[in-house]
Amino acid sequence: MKKSAIIGLITIAICIGFLVSLNADTDSYSNFKEAASSQKEEHVMGYWEKSKGTYYDALKDPNHFAFYMKDEKGDVKKVVLNGTKPQDFERSEKLVLIGAMKDDTFYATKILMKCPSKYNDNLVEVNKDGQVKQYKKS
Repeated sequence: MKKSAIIGLITIAICIGFLVSLNADTDSYSNFKEAASSQKEEHVMGYWEKSKGTYYDALKDPNHFAFYMKDEKGDVKKVVLNGTKPQDFERSEKLVLIGAMKDDTFYATKILMKCPSKYNDNLVEVNKDGQVKQYKKS
């Protein structure tokens, strides 16, 4: 084989390896079990467990909101957000939590809510201060 052919094959192999490594680093949704074994921040998708209600007392602690969520696998866990209760939380259809598991509780840093709408089917992002804005994937 010629030197140029060998160099070309090596270059192609390096490019394929690079693309595979990029694909391995992409974030995807996990469940509570995967989040418990992970050491990094995870995205967990699920549904609010309405039968268990919510806990938010603005007089005692306005930066503590807790509820129960059922993930895509059916596991129900307590979720704590160190922030105000999101506006229209009760109307949300689907939730995406960003945070980490500690013990048997998921501590969310952000909550993304999919709210039912006749005309708009987008997610909204709720910050710790309770502000709601359109969620834009980056």
